[in-house]
Amino acid sequence: MIRMLNNKKAIVTGGTRGIGKAIVLDFAEKGCDVVFTYHSSEAVAKSIEKESEKYGVKIFGIKADASKYEDAEKSINFALEKLGNLDILVNNAGITKDNLILRMTEEDFDSVISANLKSVFNYSKLAIKPMMKQRFGRIINISSVVALIGNPGQANYVASKAGVIGLTKSLAREFASRNITVNAVAPGYVITDMTKELSDVQKDAIVSQIPLKRISEPADIAKVVTFLASPSADYITGQVIAVDGGMTM
Repeated sequence: MIRMLNNKKAIVTGGTRGIGKAIVLDFAEKGCDVVFTYHSSEAVAKSIEKESEKYGVKIFGIKADASKYEDAEKSINFALEKLGNLDILVNNAGITKDNLILRMTEEDFDSVISANLKSVFNYSKLAIKPMMKQRFGRIINISSVVALIGNPGQANYVASKAGVIGLTKSLAREFASRNITVNAVAPGYVITDMTKELSDVQKDAIVSQIPLKRISEPADIAKVVTFLASPSADYITGQVIAVDGGMTM
């Protein structure tokens, strides 16, 4: 096993399910100490802490609402207290509230923008301070391929994830001189609790749009995030990497 993140310190938002959990576990396997946030399930967070013990790293979960600045500040301070410093931030927390825009409520729009976009502002603003001090940092934001191509019934989600891409590029330009890189990963369809509920007909329709002819696993996304956090990606910043099996080529 190559511990390509050995002795690095990271915070991952939304770390108890799907892509977030896969990132936490891959970071741990690669030698990185991690604080991850969760919104509701303390039991799942504890199980991830337990599962990570075999890697010999420090793993801590903390309950936080990523859309709230005070919760972001609390969890960043917690990470600095538990880990000593902060090298890597992964902004993964997010929600969906899908509907056609004619039926979408103002609350549905605002809550998705807040959870998916404002959360990236919250954590990035706070994490950049210790990163600037040490003149090193890696920020990876989880966007989506729908931010690149649009999707009916997801105007709020698409807008939030497109905003993440714009924020990524602006931050990359602001902080490149301090050796802080900022990149985005845009997953395509991923096997999650939600996609497992789809019928075989619905899954076949999705797969027909993907040149590689399969829906990705969360680990497919996590591996790219780990690469962007590693020394192998030291000269990459301001980029959006679509991990989508070729959907958007």
